[in-house]
Amino acid sequence: MQINKQIRYTQSTTPLLNVFTNHFLHTFFGRFNTILLSKSVKILGIDPGTTVFGYAIIELEGKNIQLLSLGVVHLNKCAGHYQKLKRIFEKITFIIDTYLPDEMAIEAPFFGNNVQSMLKLGRAQGVAITAAMLKNLPVTEYSPRKVKQAITGNGSSSKEQVSAMLKSMLHLDTLPKYFDATDALGVAFCHHLQMGSVIRKSSSSGKSGGGAKDWKSFLADNPDRLKK
Repeated sequence: MQINKQIRYTQSTTPLLNVFTNHFLHTFFGRFNTILLSKSVKILGIDPGTTVFGYAIIELEGKNIQLLSLGVVHLNKCAGHYQKLKRIFEKITFIIDTYLPDEMAIEAPFFGNNVQSMLKLGRAQGVAITAAMLKNLPVTEYSPRKVKQAITGNGSSSKEQVSAMLKSMLHLDTLPKYFDATDALGVAFCHHLQMGSVIRKSSSSGKSGGGAKDWKSFLADNPDRLKK
């Protein structure tokens, strides 16, 4: 009787042990091996919202960085808050399945006076994080101030300044209409910087010279961008 109980216990716990083992190997060793072998790393950036949410995918390969996708999803046509959450979950799952990112960076909700708005925004962020976790993606959260500080050197920078800096650093021809998209790009780029990567213009871009290295250099090259 004792032996049979032990056998049943071992058989019932082995699948659970395998689940935790596989998740550990994917999350830690998978990321570590990717960096060691210098393979490309894709980062999904998310700016959560209940009316519009932004997303961006960047790919790092060596010292080069490439923008793969950038856009927004409009949620104002969804019938109610819960349908919006469903739409967010479905869209992020689709983006992950399409681009197969290695990590996700998401912007933390800012603290406002409207409690109901904060609650809904927190739910949207939670749904986005859940979608990533179900795909075994490591998730990192950054405050808006942290993102601005990483990109422009000033945590109080405006959205326009952040967008202009991203355009210069990534050598983009145009920027999207909505700041939700550039906010998502900003959090992805912030995560890239936090990973200790060095930005270098791709030799295949066909352009001479490099982008601005910081906000001071950018303003020196573009004095008209400074808001007084």
